[in-house]
Amino acid sequence: FLQAGQRVPREPCKQTQAVTSYTNEGTQVTVEIHPKDTTPQLFKKLSFGKGFQRTKAPRPPGGEDLHAYPWDRSSLKSMPVDLQQFEKLDAYALKVNVTNSVEELVKALLKQARTDLEKVRAIWMWICHHIEYDIVGYHNKSQLSTRPMDVLQKGKSICEGYAELFEQMCSIAGIQCMKLSGHCKGYGYKIGQTFTGDSDHTWNAVYLDGRWHLLDSTWGSGTVDDSFTKFTFRYNEFYFLTHPALFINNHFPDNSNWQLLKPTLMLKDFENNMLYKSKFYMLGLLASHPETSIISTVNGKASVSVDCRSATLFTFELKGKDEHGLMTLRKHGMKLDVYPQKTGSHKLQIFARPIKSSEDLYECVLEYVVECKSVDKAMRFPKDLNQPVGPSWFTERQGFLRPSHPDPIIHTNDGRCSVTFTLGKDISVLASLYCDGSSLAEDKGRRHVMQIRRGNQLELKIHLPHAGNFVLKIFTRKKSDPGNYSYIFNYLITCLNTEVKWPPFPQSYSKWVDEYEILEPVSGLLPANRNVHFKLKMHGIAKVLVQAEDTHALTQNRDYWEGTCNTSGCREVFVMVHENANHSFYSQVLKYEVESQ
Repeated sequence: FLQAGQRVPREPCKQTQAVTSYTNEGTQVTVEIHPKDTTPQLFKKLSFGKGFQRTKAPRPPGGEDLHAYPWDRSSLKSMPVDLQQFEKLDAYALKVNVTNSVEELVKALLKQARTDLEKVRAIWMWICHHIEYDIVGYHNKSQLSTRPMDVLQKGKSICEGYAELFEQMCSIAGIQCMKLSGHCKGYGYKIGQTFTGDSDHTWNAVYLDGRWHLLDSTWGSGTVDDSFTKFTFRYNEFYFLTHPALFINNHFPDNSNWQLLKPTLMLKDFENNMLYKSKFYMLGLLASHPETSIISTVNGKASVSVDCRSATLFTFELKGKDEHGLMTLRKHGMKLDVYPQKTGSHKLQIFARPIKSSEDLYECVLEYVVECKSVDKAMRFPKDLNQPVGPSWFTERQGFLRPSHPDPIIHTNDGRCSVTFTLGKDISVLASLYCDGSSLAEDKGRRHVMQIRRGNQLELKIHLPHAGNFVLKIFTRKKSDPGNYSYIFNYLITCLNTEVKWPPFPQSYSKWVDEYEILEPVSGLLPANRNVHFKLKMHGIAKVLVQAEDTHALTQNRDYWEGTCNTSGCREVFVMVHENANHSFYSQVLKYEVESQ
């Protein structure tokens, strides 16, 4: 029954011995009483010093307990809870070390708890941090006892033991508590499966402030690994007083009244509904579309979107790899189109992390199964494409404002395109083109992108070497901190025109600065035996020479340097600058190649 990441093992529950029926406003309510050996203990009134006595039989849930379904997005909890106010109590509860009797443990825990809510909180925190999931006992039931005293002394149990210990501790503390059983979408759950037969999980309901509230201390305590051989303590706040409209996402009680929902959910709806991981809600995510966990492709494409409250980063895996998809970040969520390249069923996982997180750790928040009937071969993306694609709120924060192309894909018919941004302060940009195959080595890729800076405006001119799908990657560093460039984002550029064959731009050297601009010739490949006109925008320069077979000086007209050079008898042409009239040496800033004759 326990979570692996967020998954839980199946486990049979003990059959109940007696069923008592109550009538509440004409509604038949069934409450299950526990096996015969525990019944006398539950209802006996035993005193344990001042203020400790067993509770009366709990009342069944009624109209005042019910919450609206679906979730109204108001809160993750079923009652107002300020976690900061629990910090001292939580720290105290974790340090309590009493295992000789349940009564003594409760007495020690309640020394710092005044209200009923604080009592429940202290019990919850202690169990979640001191009882581990008994994997051996789960596999070998003959070695297993779920009696509270045995659970306390062993320090481990399965879900039934967690729930029985929780129930007894609440009872000693004077809190009404119920042990509930039902089906769960936990370890071993497969998307789309049906639930039949006996219950496979146990949890609790507690009575606070005149209403029933749900919690699951097993799922609050930690997770098991995929092979179900190792338990790891990993506290999960989500399952403490969870809002019933969220709890029903993966807990379906045998008695529908304990859903605490109006209207109640049918088992078929529970089976078909999307499974949201607890992290989905803990990260402030609100909804996903579609709301069914099995989705079919239409013309080879399946689309998913997620809505969220605050800035969140996303990634995805289709069959374990972040490929065959196009994810874009939006201000309040993300959109993903996937194009499986094989027919059949594909597992699609969505991962997220808050932008403020100190760790670069993405948590799985959603899982879908994509049924692919036909493959769209045209939507094969280059291996170098990083997710998410295109500009977003994230790239804005990195200083790329007002993009000319807000969409992730740029289509070009003639193999040329231009992207512009308003840049933030102190940003140096590097851009390069990538595609599958060996047609673009790293240095070649940069030569197909020309960067033009005019004040805080950045223009990237792209000339594609051939038709196909390309990735334009953009990197930055601070001008004031000349370290390595960091990757920021990328575009997908597509061109279907097989006639396209643009040569690279001229090669530039370190003395070519951002504010310089080539007006002509923009092609890095010059015709042989021709007079070629040069026009370059450069400032702060004393002299500019073009070196071919002979050397040609360019003349200055304001910020422009112009002149003509003949390409006869040479394979390369260099542009050189004399930065200071008092110096005798020149620096190379540009290199052109000349077509072979």
